[in-house]
Amino acid sequence: MELGLKPIVVINKIDKPAAHPEIAQEQVFELFLDLGATDEQLDFTVVYAIGREGIAKKSLDDESKDLTPLLDTILEKVPAAISNPEAPFRMQPFSLGYDNFLGRLAIGRIYEGTIRSGEVFVKKPDGEAKKGKIIKMFNFEGIARKEITEAVGGDTVMIAGIPDIDIGETICTNPDQEPLPAIKIDEPTITLNFLVNDSPFAGREGKFVTSKQIKERLEKELEVNVGLKVDFSSGDFYKVSGRGELHIAILLENMRREGYELQVSQPQVIIKEENGKKLEPYEEVTIDIPEQYSGTIIETLGKRKGQMTEMKPEGTQVRMVFEIPTRGILGYRNQFMIETRGEGIFASRFLEFRPHAGAISKHATGSMASMVAGKALAFSLANLQDRGVLYIGANTEVYEGMVIGNTAKGNDMAVNPIKGKNLTNMRSSGADAAIHLVPHMELTIERGFEIMADDEYLEVTPHSVRLRKQLLKETERIQAGRKKTS
Repeated sequence: MELGLKPIVVINKIDKPAAHPEIAQEQVFELFLDLGATDEQLDFTVVYAIGREGIAKKSLDDESKDLTPLLDTILEKVPAAISNPEAPFRMQPFSLGYDNFLGRLAIGRIYEGTIRSGEVFVKKPDGEAKKGKIIKMFNFEGIARKEITEAVGGDTVMIAGIPDIDIGETICTNPDQEPLPAIKIDEPTITLNFLVNDSPFAGREGKFVTSKQIKERLEKELEVNVGLKVDFSSGDFYKVSGRGELHIAILLENMRREGYELQVSQPQVIIKEENGKKLEPYEEVTIDIPEQYSGTIIETLGKRKGQMTEMKPEGTQVRMVFEIPTRGILGYRNQFMIETRGEGIFASRFLEFRPHAGAISKHATGSMASMVAGKALAFSLANLQDRGVLYIGANTEVYEGMVIGNTAKGNDMAVNPIKGKNLTNMRSSGADAAIHLVPHMELTIERGFEIMADDEYLEVTPHSVRLRKQLLKETERIQAGRKKTS
């Protein structure tokens, strides 16, 4: 909306019994109004669709057999790229790909000129030029790629043959050409360790579980993930640095879906030291929320050292912009969803490294760690749920040292989740009382990052996400705590 682009709205699933396309269109209009759309943007084009059947219509009464009406609307309403095919060729990669046979692939839009396979020059933003050679080119048909021999300005292409190409560099045919404006890549703000999973449940679900397999996967990720940095110097773990929790969480989610099994440590903010001063990353947080929640958000982010730089109403919504240390938003997204009843929009971007903001107050909770191995029983969990929030349900298999919940008081507690009811000949007054378990909080990778303590690991496998203590036995944790305080 802020870029001034005019949207095309597609209302899908119009064949459903509960479909109300007219109401949906009216609600989209009200949403755009709340987002500050101009009169021209509010006069948007609507296309109706049944995505499962591959049908689109410009009007609900039209007959249609395919998506031609949608494609025609895009050609009609979206302006064509403006470029001069006779000008010297220039292209700038905005994304990277990888092929096991071709190596690193550069994906980008051709700004001007015509490109064919052959020798080119790669210019860095500072003007430094080096030679390269394009050996293959592809464009896209849907999600499939198709090999081509020539492309012109306005086309989005994928090229192979330049093994050290990076995002933001300019590919051109003449070393004297002016490089395109640089694309700035945010530097990493958090770091954590990737380790081989050594829990009692290790190897049950994963296909790739060894240190060598994890290393090879991270090396492959570095070919396309330019914001990621990995330190392989330590033999016991790999230090991975990324741009926030979501960046690392996406990598872990992809790895678990591919069959990898590993454990990771608590994310820590990267602290720099320059001229004797400690510096930490700051982020700009943009929040869109209904007006009634603004007071709560201002108070919460204020406690986390956030400074509000802008606040303006947009319809029934309020947009607030904060500058806040990255430490202040670690673990906050889940709380934000609760505080705004799921109606808030939270977006952040890296600003710069600034002087350390000092201590940040957060609500502290302790961990409820199992002291035994076995299957959790509803009777025991019913007693434990009064102490805090549980992460597991009845009949879940647990091991010693596995974190099964948190405690509201902030102290760690060893518990027995497999303890059953004592059987006696005496009948108590509550013998037939039903056990009511509060639904447990399902652990995800993002939620695990938010709630894990510095002495815990997040165990990530293809089918499970678990929290565990680094030291599984309670006696070992007590001894380690004594050494830490002495």
